[in-house]
Amino acid sequence: MRNTIKAFILAIAAMLAACAKHSTDSELLIRIGSAAPLTGPQSHLGKDNDNGVRMAADDLNVKGIVIGEKKAKVVILSEDDQADPRTATIVAQKFVDEEVAGVIGHFNSGTSIPASRIYSDAGIPQISPSATATSYTHQGFKTTFRVVTNDNQQGHALAVFATRVAKRIAIIDDSTAYGRGIADRFEQDVKSMGANVVAHEYTNDHATDFTAILTSIKGKQPDLLFYGGMDAQAGPMMRQLRNLGLNVLFLGADGSKSPEFIRLAGGAAEGAYASAPGIPLESMPGGRDFEKRFTAKYGKIQLYSPYSYDATMAMVAAMEKAGSIDPSVYLPYLAKSDYSGVTGKISFDRNGDILKGAVTIFQVKDGNWKAVSTL
Repeated sequence: MRNTIKAFILAIAAMLAACAKHSTDSELLIRIGSAAPLTGPQSHLGKDNDNGVRMAADDLNVKGIVIGEKKAKVVILSEDDQADPRTATIVAQKFVDEEVAGVIGHFNSGTSIPASRIYSDAGIPQISPSATATSYTHQGFKTTFRVVTNDNQQGHALAVFATRVAKRIAIIDDSTAYGRGIADRFEQDVKSMGANVVAHEYTNDHATDFTAILTSIKGKQPDLLFYGGMDAQAGPMMRQLRNLGLNVLFLGADGSKSPEFIRLAGGAAEGAYASAPGIPLESMPGGRDFEKRFTAKYGKIQLYSPYSYDATMAMVAAMEKAGSIDPSVYLPYLAKSDYSGVTGKISFDRNGDILKGAVTIFQVKDGNWKAVSTL
């Protein structure tokens, strides 16, 4: 009898603890996970994403949220996935165990993809503000979304731009799901457009010395070098490229388009090109106001904070429409989102990809990224 009573008391305690995670006496708690690299060489980008999520939560809490006739408050649980796929799965399982209502993240494609299966199995909606690998949303998971264009769209836009300015093209990628994915699509499309790919070399996302690869490429006499990877490698690569006297156009994808690239490349950054999903910040419906408020609160925008902000807003908007923070209840509303955000309209196709996503090409001019064209 004592064991039965003890078991009953423990069960009640566990139930009360679970309820406490989601509500207080006066309000409903919306627990949202935010996953990104908060340490390591990509931490500036991960913190940028996390700050976008936190700014959205602050704005929502100031405005006031009502879910099913009950006042609600957004609580952000941030976790560092270290841009590492294995760590990302640990973070994902932790969020599942914490019974979060949804997840904004992960930052990288290489972390978003393995984590997405865990969220799918648990029925927890996941919106990435920055993972562009096409396969991320093409796994058949109903819980997987993104608010930026994918690598098929971005790679094609990059190829269109590259073939306008060059005929002999060299490619380097960082061998990650993101870097290789966008480089392969870029290569496929520039070839179909008549360009000659004179080399395709590979590195990794921890390398800092590219002298051997660049020396080999120099002998192939390209007009343009495309790099698929992140700014932590692109910046030093750009500097080494110029030191070797390799006077070619440099074109990166969105991973290169950050203030950190310019800092790492120094004077060699001038004239470099890179793409970014979406339209320029100053052309976004709420871009100027967001930039002013974000900069005052967190400092300079690195890359994707406007998208992590919108991802959070769109997720909570779906909860408001559904009148519930239960993932199984609000998920259908999220899939049918028609949210007007800072970056533009947030609506998804049947795979969870953003509808009508644009891609903009930027160039470093006078030490800053300037929009060249939107494709």
